[in-house]
Amino acid sequence: MPSTFSYEFKTPTYSGKTSFNTGIYINGEFRDGSDSTTIDVFNPATGQVIAKISEGTPKDIDLAVEAAQKAFESSWGLKCPGAQRSILMNKLANLMEKHLDELAAIEALDGGKTFFWSKNVDIVAAIDCIRYYAGWADKVTGQVLETTEAKLTYTRHEPIGVVGHIIAWNFPLLLMCWKLGPALATGNTVILKPSEMTPLTALRMCELIAEAGFPPGVVNVVPGYGNTVGDAITHHHGIEKVSFTGSTLVGRKIMEAAAKSNLKNITLELGGKSPNIIFDDADLEKAANWAAFGVFWNQGQVCSAATRLYVQAGIYDKFLEKFTEKLKAINVGDPFGETSWHGPQVSQTQYDRIMNYIQAGKDEGAKVHIGGERIGTEGYFMQPTLFTDTKPDMKIVKEEIFGPVGVLIKFEDEEDAIRQANDSTYGLAAAVFTENINRAIETVHKLKAGTTWVNCTNSLHNNVPFGGFKQSGIGRELGEYALHHYTNVKAVHVNLGIPMNI
Repeated sequence: MPSTFSYEFKTPTYSGKTSFNTGIYINGEFRDGSDSTTIDVFNPATGQVIAKISEGTPKDIDLAVEAAQKAFESSWGLKCPGAQRSILMNKLANLMEKHLDELAAIEALDGGKTFFWSKNVDIVAAIDCIRYYAGWADKVTGQVLETTEAKLTYTRHEPIGVVGHIIAWNFPLLLMCWKLGPALATGNTVILKPSEMTPLTALRMCELIAEAGFPPGVVNVVPGYGNTVGDAITHHHGIEKVSFTGSTLVGRKIMEAAAKSNLKNITLELGGKSPNIIFDDADLEKAANWAAFGVFWNQGQVCSAATRLYVQAGIYDKFLEKFTEKLKAINVGDPFGETSWHGPQVSQTQYDRIMNYIQAGKDEGAKVHIGGERIGTEGYFMQPTLFTDTKPDMKIVKEEIFGPVGVLIKFEDEEDAIRQANDSTYGLAAAVFTENINRAIETVHKLKAGTTWVNCTNSLHNNVPFGGFKQSGIGRELGEYALHHYTNVKAVHVNLGIPMNI
């Protein structure tokens, strides 16, 4: 039988208990994986094992597909009206709200993000996302199309069927809801693989999904590794769509697998190396605060992190001085600390990867202006880091680091800024800071990025689409746009009197 994770939080910011099953969740039941093996889950703040979860296998994906297909045909999909799906989704959102502090604490323990940010951003936004798509569930409609009086023609937007979700480790519950929301609202059934590094909130959610009353098989959660469970999802002929959030490298593999299997519909939300352009007429206090948030929020583990800071030459020194003050004020510490703003990196592997990039920056001649070192000896804590004196071809300028590392770059004029900002294989997000609204709009229109910000960074909303250009992905999360990726459009032609004589 699968084990149970039980933990009592006694921290300055949260005290409470949690207990939930850590098996794989298929057809409304928890069970061991087919091989009865487990995966260790670590606390990034200590480096210690805090849980063992059941490890899923390709055999378990077969079972999950069978359960999901049965549910789609019998109790979900076209068998469950949109209004009823909306009721269940709202019940789930209400249960998440009831357990908000618990979910935030699990997320902070499991992933290393601070309890403050987890509670006030991640979990709140996840709840709002489910509620937002609950509102769409009975509003997914086709059109009646005028042709001739002898024919009635209309379209139906029908659910695709069984869809696979593979989510990243940096926003575990939020990304789960970004994908569950539009999939469930449109009547699809789901097989979800959380990251093996941060699976705990997904497993806790399974109990809430059951409590909300979703029929067995509508949502199935199979933790496991990418090269086994993830690979099985992308190749399985019973899964007709895959939505993935993660690296561009893995996104390419998923796209290839989708083409080689059954030509799956795919949504890919991939990497980024987002620019932040700060013009000489910007409010420097505002720009410095938002720039720090843009680079270092969530320990820099954000796909849209604005880590390439382009500052106009005339204010470069002033901005660097003010930005340095902001970095020195960032409190890196225990995720449950009352004043902690920045926690540890998610894992030893990620910590090592970031430190290798910092070393590469040094080796290539860039200057570490501040940071660049480990903090303490326990866990995966590191200093917020800023490089200056960089060149465009350096690894730290071109490649996604996915950690608390920014590069500061000087530019001369608008043309120079846009040229440098667009000189990237990525195109996920971009930011502009200026008090001139005409300059702001003209600039963002020229930037090759799917999301652009003016005088802010990392600011999203559930009803606004999110996704990238170029190698930052295919398709969109959030908003009405995401719904289009979860339906098939069927055209219906009804003959009302067209004769046919053969």
